[in-house]
Amino acid sequence: MSNGFFRVPEPTNEPVFTYAPGTSERAALKTALSVARSQEVDIPMYIGQTEVRTDKKVPIRPPHDHQHLLGYYNEGDASHVQAAIDAALSAKPVWEALSWTERATIFLKAADLVAGPYRARINAATMVGQSKNAFQAEIDSACEFIDFLRFNVSFMAQIYGQQPNSGPGVWNRTEYRPLEGFVFALTPFNFTAIAGNLPTSAAMMGNVVVWKPSENQVYAAQVIMEVLKEAGLPAGVINLIYVDGPVAGDVIFSHPDFAGIHFTGSTPVFQTIWKTIGENLSRYKSYPRIVGETGGKDFVLVHPSADMDAVCTALIRGAFEYQGQKCSAASRAYIPQSVWPAVKDGLISALKTIRTGPVEDFGNFVNAVISEKSFDKLAKYIEQAKADGVEIVAGGTYDKSRGYFIQPTVLRVDDPQYVTMREELFGPVLSVYVYEDAEYESIMKVIDESSIYALTGSILASDRYAIEQALTGLRNAAGNFYINDKPTGAVVGQQPFGGARGSGTNDKAGSSLNLLRWVSPRTIKETFTPPRRYEYPFLASE
Repeated sequence: MSNGFFRVPEPTNEPVFTYAPGTSERAALKTALSVARSQEVDIPMYIGQTEVRTDKKVPIRPPHDHQHLLGYYNEGDASHVQAAIDAALSAKPVWEALSWTERATIFLKAADLVAGPYRARINAATMVGQSKNAFQAEIDSACEFIDFLRFNVSFMAQIYGQQPNSGPGVWNRTEYRPLEGFVFALTPFNFTAIAGNLPTSAAMMGNVVVWKPSENQVYAAQVIMEVLKEAGLPAGVINLIYVDGPVAGDVIFSHPDFAGIHFTGSTPVFQTIWKTIGENLSRYKSYPRIVGETGGKDFVLVHPSADMDAVCTALIRGAFEYQGQKCSAASRAYIPQSVWPAVKDGLISALKTIRTGPVEDFGNFVNAVISEKSFDKLAKYIEQAKADGVEIVAGGTYDKSRGYFIQPTVLRVDDPQYVTMREELFGPVLSVYVYEDAEYESIMKVIDESSIYALTGSILASDRYAIEQALTGLRNAAGNFYINDKPTGAVVGQQPFGGARGSGTNDKAGSSLNLLRWVSPRTIKETFTPPRRYEYPFLASE
């Protein structure tokens, strides 16, 4: 046994590679992309010690090239969910008893593997499987995932170091136990880093996990699992299954050892899960932890004093990077009448230079939306806007003959309560409402009350009074608020991420607040010389 108060390596944010022409990282990524497209994989589930394959093979195709076959994943059923739970609970006693420093070592090694030998591969998997361009894949599946792993280890050490004071003759201590049972990690398609963080953050704190990724992210999830295995994660600690959501839910949410869910996905799904857990409370050994980051209808508020080039850049990057498929994507903007002509011209001019196409061509800024279902939904919104007489400032076209391509679309609406200003579209569609300059203060009330969500938002202004007004007036409208920037791009350790209202539980991924949700503290008091009589001095006679 090693004795010592160990300090973990000080985390720093992983540098972002540029992938500029002539760089070694560009060449390595091009090679990895070529390899990914040249082979057909057979992706198993990982349950305990076993790689599980089934008779149901589900094809994996790039969203930007849906005729190409990348391979198959093996879909499971209820029996595999139960097997994953059993494997997790079997692994639990040894895993939670393992020294926290040994657990930390596994995840620090995983970070180094992603930063080094797996970097090109995990980026390529994210690019072809989720249709992300090279830069979007780099900041996600490489840098953010690495940051989650390294910073969470540091946060874990900080939590364990938070100890109570002790009075004379007493030693008080706090033990941060893992939850009693297993954690269910339900992860989305849009960020490989989130898919990696949700199961590993819980596991890091000594928990065991059943992990179900989105069917549209399985290709990169497989790489994450390979990294964790190579880093030394014991079998059964994280069990990776590919099962239909309701089938998994029926088994998991009725199990007495269900201890918590770590979720990123849609608001309606999360609300359904919460309701189901509530209905099953009497089944569980303890009250499950419910941690979720869900939808967003993220806003950009422009003040007349704003820099117009900064406004156009924030809107284009915020709305159209990764095809607007970020929970934080700018999807509604409020622009003053006095500057709208300049903003409109700037948007149109810039969008004319943006190319849309497959990720393998590094010149494409915009790629495909994730699936035909998403494509059809977005096309329906665009056509309805046309039918309603909404001005199509830019875009408004789409084509799914080869891939699910939606051109970056800007709508100018006359009604701030129009459907595209309120509902989450999750695609490259930005709705703009032009307000009278004198209505700056009152438009904040419209922003605050138009949506059920409260995830991200931003203000662009040079007037400090206007900025302070927005900070106050929109205090509860966003869990992450940006000044003179786009409302996307939260960095681990710098801008802990999460929102409230319909956007989730605001447990702030990328901070110690999130890790605290995966422990059940026990306070221990030891008295060195215990009292031997019950009487207190006040009982004595005068």
